[in-house]
Amino acid sequence: MRDDLQELVDDVSRVLGAPATLEDRDFTLLAFCAHDDDRTTTMDVVRTRSILGRSSTPAVRAWFEGHGIAGATAPVRVPADPAAGVLTRLCLPVRADGELHGYLWLLDEGRTDLTDPAAPGLAAAMAVAAAAGRLLAAGRPGTEDLSTALREVLTGPAPRAARALGAALGTDAPVTLVALLVPAPGLPAGWAPPAAGAVPAVLAGGAEVAVLLPLPAGGDTRPAGALAAAALTGLPPGSTAGVAAARRGCGDLSAQWHEARTAARVAAVDPGLAPAASWSELGAWRQVAAVGDPDPALARLLADPVLTGTAEVWLDCAGSPQRAAARLCIHRQTLYYRLGRIEELTGLDLAEGADRLLLHLGVRAARLTRFVRGGNDLGYQQ
Repeated sequence: MRDDLQELVDDVSRVLGAPATLEDRDFTLLAFCAHDDDRTTTMDVVRTRSILGRSSTPAVRAWFEGHGIAGATAPVRVPADPAAGVLTRLCLPVRADGELHGYLWLLDEGRTDLTDPAAPGLAAAMAVAAAAGRLLAAGRPGTEDLSTALREVLTGPAPRAARALGAALGTDAPVTLVALLVPAPGLPAGWAPPAAGAVPAVLAGGAEVAVLLPLPAGGDTRPAGALAAAALTGLPPGSTAGVAAARRGCGDLSAQWHEARTAARVAAVDPGLAPAASWSELGAWRQVAAVGDPDPALARLLADPVLTGTAEVWLDCAGSPQRAAARLCIHRQTLYYRLGRIEELTGLDLAEGADRLLLHLGVRAARLTRFVRGGNDLGYQQ
């Protein structure tokens, strides 16, 4: 335990004559003090578990947060829950510059002398809570430390780094990840994300950049889309961006990174989504990304870019010869000839829905796979 925090908890316990416990906003125990007159009855299940295990269960956290402590700026009386072994306690929010950093708990058994906000002892305790808030704010990691933590989380199992990110951004705060794919020569020196509070992490030698972004309370990802578009300014031509779906807290960053990278890769091969795409708008591309490599039965077709482009355009046009021929700028008879060749090379029957599905997934998967492996995109060719 930090000596400076322990001294504050000792002070507030002495001033108010009650056992005190200091936890961060993730309910991780930072310091505690048992008052001289502490009795067995004041050691309820929650306090015992917090002291012995250095944390609280999700159910306990939900119980206390249900009484509005996360948004409180003044003391909050949390009633007892006899069935759960919880005694009445007073919660003093620990804040600095309006930002929540933790909670100072007083197991005072509902003393009436602390119900008046003007009570001298309570005012002194709030001053201690404010001092604790300043200490915790000063000890929070900076952007550089958080960037290192984000890189660790995205490149391998790093639960401690994930907890650090959660503590900094808020364990239940809505967040998203933005992925930037940067072709050669890579990320320019001195680049920074154009948003306050964003946490960047450079990966793959500058070819990939992850940006962890806090979102508004409702989890609206539109600010992330705006950031993604702005972040591409000044990057090499061909750079693309992807935005993951919103999550609460930093416990699912690996899945968000997959979504963001997939969206950025699709933006690189689908002109309709370039240069910045979000996971929510990918549609069928989400299924294509899950396919991986195309079916081996399509190998001979995929070796011919003209026939591959014809197949994709025809399928994108829902099998309409008129629309596909117009889009490809070829005669309809030429289109029919090419479709026949496609059937010969693949063994597929294009009159069958299942075969069309396999072909459509395959040609799109080839487009995405070729980009991922650094090859040229499969363009539409006549």
